[in-house]
Amino acid sequence: MVRVRTAAVLVALAALLLAGCTGGRSGPTVASGDPARCPGPVLDVVVSVAPWGQVVRPLTGPCATVTTVIASAAIDPHEYEPTTGDIAAFQEADLVVLDGAGYDSWAAAAVADLDPGPPRVVAQGAGGTDHDPHLWYSPTVVHRLAAAVTARLQALAPADAGVFARQAAAFRAELAPYDRAVAALRPLAARHTYAATETVFDRMAHALGLTDVTPAGYRRSVSNESDPAPADVAALQAALTGHRADVLIFNRQTEGAIPDQLRAAARRAGVPVVEVTESPPQGSRSFVAWQTEQLRELEGALGQAR
Repeated sequence: MVRVRTAAVLVALAALLLAGCTGGRSGPTVASGDPARCPGPVLDVVVSVAPWGQVVRPLTGPCATVTTVIASAAIDPHEYEPTTGDIAAFQEADLVVLDGAGYDSWAAAAVADLDPGPPRVVAQGAGGTDHDPHLWYSPTVVHRLAAAVTARLQALAPADAGVFARQAAAFRAELAPYDRAVAALRPLAARHTYAATETVFDRMAHALGLTDVTPAGYRRSVSNESDPAPADVAALQAALTGHRADVLIFNRQTEGAIPDQLRAAARRAGVPVVEVTESPPQGSRSFVAWQTEQLRELEGALGQAR
């Protein structure tokens, strides 16, 4: 059932929408539904972070307004504090979509504190079974979350079920180049190794069959958001200079002396560097465009690896 808004919450939501429409890098973004093209109600869907916003928005078509709370790559989701407007949006949402693996714990906590809480779809429940929170880098989780969102939208607004079914079919077709790129890259990736400055790309690397040679101590430190020990950094440098790693995966949205040092070491050793991003970069057209571009870069790097 579509939730009824109070006057006070409408004021807060108006402020939230205004922030999203200003184009500011730090505010949420709002993609509005179109009642004139929707046979039933226009739902309000709130998504915690941009990667999942890019998956959810194509699924809704004209029958939902989608608010993505953290839409800018300039904001660290781990350190984000929700605003009054964010809380209001969660409270009055017809559906909330979360990552759920610790990446957006601020959103999970905010929703858990609401009574009654809104319906939600959580990516971790769609196939994420370990502690790596970058679930959108798993092709399996992307497909499962999309299906779960569509099913929940249809249950919330049965009159719009046909629209949501068509949107889901269109999104599956949109994902086809991404699925083909993953499948085509697997035979090449299975013969190669990688090291990474962060764990952002791990789920995709594992889906492709790349062998991870990042030292365990280094990986453990960056996963816990702490500085790796000098010995662990040296071990990763040795993997690069000794060509045990065929490529280095580098998150270009992270600044820091250690990642930059490792990238420089890879380049000196002639190890190709593949730059990925944790969230959609500024100007990204779609989830598929973002992901397939990175896969093409990885394919090129593996092709030139020693």
